Amino acid sequence: MCDPNKDVIMTLSPQSFRNTLIAVMALAYTAISFGAVATPVLARDSGVYYRVELGQPATETRAIAAGVAWSCQGSTCVAKKASSRPVNACKKLVRELGAVASFSANGKPLSAEKLAKCNGE
Repeated sequence: MCDPNKDVIMTLSPQSFRNTLIAVMALAYTAISFGAVATPVLARDSGVYYRVELGQPATETRAIAAGVAWSCQGSTCVAKKASSRPVNACKKLVRELGAVASFSANGKPLSAEKLAKCNGE
């Protein structure tokens, strides 16, 4: 039995300390990995092909246009590559979400002429 009047000092053996450290590192790695997976699409650019700035904030966070799923946050929307040309993808997005202020495909913005065509001007 333990005498409550005596101080008890607990020590870890080197092997126990090593095992505990490995467990803590594994938990930290898991938490970091989960955070990377759970990061919203707008924060990660992997797989993003189209990037759009709408004339006003989107009312929905998700939309389907040009055969792809668009993810929106505020007035910014992104999507993976579709099979249609960028100006056609833009036109279809305008029908779903409204006027587009800027549209880029693979990091290349549409020209002013194509952007006007996209918005039906």
